[in-house]
Amino acid sequence: MKSLGKRATGLRLERMRASPRYRVTDSGEGFHNVHPIQPGLRNRTERPSLGDFLCSEGRRTPAGPLPAHNPLDAWLKPTDTGLRATWLGHSTVMIEIDGLRVLTDPVWGKRASPSQLAGPKRFQPVPLALKALPKLDAVVISHDHYDHLDMATVKELVKLQDVPFITSLGVGAHLEAWGIPAERIVELDWWEHWQAPQGELRIHAAPSQHFSGRSLTDRNATLWSSIVIETPKHRVFFSGDTGLTSEYAAIREHFGPFDLVMLEVGAFHPSWGDIHLGPENALKALTYLGGGAFLPVHWGTFSLALHDWDQPAETLLELGPKQGAQLLMPRLGEAVEPAKGEPARPWWREAEAPGHKTLQPAAPDDPSKMPKAMPWPLD
Repeated sequence: MKSLGKRATGLRLERMRASPRYRVTDSGEGFHNVHPIQPGLRNRTERPSLGDFLCSEGRRTPAGPLPAHNPLDAWLKPTDTGLRATWLGHSTVMIEIDGLRVLTDPVWGKRASPSQLAGPKRFQPVPLALKALPKLDAVVISHDHYDHLDMATVKELVKLQDVPFITSLGVGAHLEAWGIPAERIVELDWWEHWQAPQGELRIHAAPSQHFSGRSLTDRNATLWSSIVIETPKHRVFFSGDTGLTSEYAAIREHFGPFDLVMLEVGAFHPSWGDIHLGPENALKALTYLGGGAFLPVHWGTFSLALHDWDQPAETLLELGPKQGAQLLMPRLGEAVEPAKGEPARPWWREAEAPGHKTLQPAAPDDPSKMPKAMPWPLD
């Protein structure tokens, strides 16, 4: 199945093996998390089964479509402050930074899955078509899980725009297998950076605590990273996927302070506490990073866990102000400037208003068609 991607070989694999985060042992080889798991983050006694996902009750998808904006009109106007962000769903964000545009983890696909027949289905569309995107200066891909790296999106995007893809070590093998020219792929180890050939944009790979894999046979064969996007005037942090790690304090010391911090808040579970933040640990991570305007991502698009679809947003709305967090919670497609600090409002509750049509569940339509290559958990 082509969507599984390709394993690294040759010089790419040699470079990966030279990374301090890569281990070769008698039982196999691959990348690993560096720091020990913090106490209390992981509870393996509550690990969910596939049956829990297929049969669980609750509000795993909204009752109706979420409010959304078409961002094109906003993007035609220059920013007042030099930094603007537009959340397009899940972990896809358009960052406009001092006249340059960076797109994070672009996923326009209908499913976070190697197959379009089964797997977690998108319950909220992207607010605009992929072909409607303005000229990009860089595309960032944090790691190779399906809800962050979508083959169809990447293949279409590379036809539409002559843009570099900045990603983690090893992920370039997938991109090349899908037809992306090698000269447009930049793979980074933690603490390495890419400098735009024209302009003052730098994109850095930084630590995170997660895992990788697009099948049952390639777990941790590629690196996972958080990302720092910077110009001389602004710095933006993007978590990708991660659990709570003290390495965020090192990121603050190396790069901080940040004007905008984007942290994953959805698809969490007690047994995954070491590899996903959830809203409460995201607020702790924000403190490690030294604060900054906080735009939550990784929610409101796919149902990848058992919690209510809006639980991450409601928890942040309750706890964030008490902890002094500057929450940015825009509607989908709504461009916001962190320096303007608009108050967070529960716009997502509009989807639960009476009269809204119930959306299709995000669980697999036919479990018998679920590819055996699906990693677990799904992201």
